[in-house]
Amino acid sequence: MSDFSTPLSHAVDDARGDLVAFLQKMVQTSSLPDHEHEVQNLIAEKLRAMGLEVDIVPSHFEDLRAHPAFNDDGFSATERINVIGRWRGTQTGEGRSLILNGHVDVVPAGDPALWDDSPWSAAIHNGLMYGRGSCDMKSGLCAGIFAVDVLQRLGFHPARDVLIESVIGEESGGIGTLTSIVKGYTADAVILLEPTRLEICPVQSGALTFRLTVPGRSIHAAMKPYGVSAIEKFALLLQAINTLESERHQAFKHPLYEDPNNIAPINIGTIHGGEWHSTVPEEVVAEGRMGVLPGESNEAARNAFEGAIQRAASSDPWLREHPPRVEWFEGQFESGETSLEHPLIQKLSASHQQVIGTPPILRGVPYGSDMRLFTNHAKIAATHYGPGDVGMAHAANEFVPLDEVITVTKVVAHMLVEWCGGDIA
Repeated sequence: MSDFSTPLSHAVDDARGDLVAFLQKMVQTSSLPDHEHEVQNLIAEKLRAMGLEVDIVPSHFEDLRAHPAFNDDGFSATERINVIGRWRGTQTGEGRSLILNGHVDVVPAGDPALWDDSPWSAAIHNGLMYGRGSCDMKSGLCAGIFAVDVLQRLGFHPARDVLIESVIGEESGGIGTLTSIVKGYTADAVILLEPTRLEICPVQSGALTFRLTVPGRSIHAAMKPYGVSAIEKFALLLQAINTLESERHQAFKHPLYEDPNNIAPINIGTIHGGEWHSTVPEEVVAEGRMGVLPGESNEAARNAFEGAIQRAASSDPWLREHPPRVEWFEGQFESGETSLEHPLIQKLSASHQQVIGTPPILRGVPYGSDMRLFTNHAKIAATHYGPGDVGMAHAANEFVPLDEVITVTKVVAHMLVEWCGGDIA
């Protein structure tokens, strides 16, 4: 249905005002972890207005605990909800079903003084919409919703089902998408509408959250030589962590990663140590994320990290007798990958080129996402594709270019026609 591209593009342009207004409502609706109900209700109302079959699917830990990908992320075990809208296909002719997946949970906005406008303003300046979650990833989810909306306005009926999944918990381990998988929501392929700058990203690294506890021996600072500074001992371990990160990247190659030194980073995110400025600190607790290389198991990545810590500790007389402790908690994201030869990648690439006029860039991403739940556990081909730059995710003055949101809406709508099949009434 290539001749459908031009009217489809015009229809998306005509719907731009409605799309932008709805995205503003989504961004203005704060959806921090455990507080996603309001935005989920907004999305459910929109999907119902479009005539989709809408299920409200709660994430109950007891339903998920036995699954190997379950992570207790420390938030509510019973109160969070997912919204799944089904555009039911006619089941006539050829076609394949597709899931459009996006998460509504956002990270905290940080210091409001670092923002030019309120983090929840959804202010628009020079074609950019600002606000927490604008880039990561309410804009992508909005594009998926309006791809369906516009096709409906044109009278298109898919031959196979289209599912829109608005999930929670992606930032902290993927509890929402895991719920959808355990509850039996499935399709032939998945597009995760994460921010990729319109690049197709069918491979993701993993990320494992860790806590490193380093012991010392406290004493009055005036007697420092007779104590042991946990901060100084942590510095030794930090050097070993940085060396490990460098060595792992030097030994690994993958054609879809542009920066060979940023495939599976290891980062220290928080450090807490000491109780008084005039006391030698007796303990440091550092938390961070351990990158998992594509194709590497979580167990192998954990062993690499723990081995580096043990080797560094064994070279220090104090740490050899008082070993640091490594704990793994919260998000434990595996890596995941879909073959470039899979029809999902081929069809999406063709839709991208049809809409934009140039072939897409294929790229791997250095972060963990819900993609691995589909590829590794649901055994469904999946890829990332969406508007915005992940470099703006979690940042002050987070923004998304609205033109990219419109472009993704066009590409996804075109993909739905080509992938799912169907006809115009």
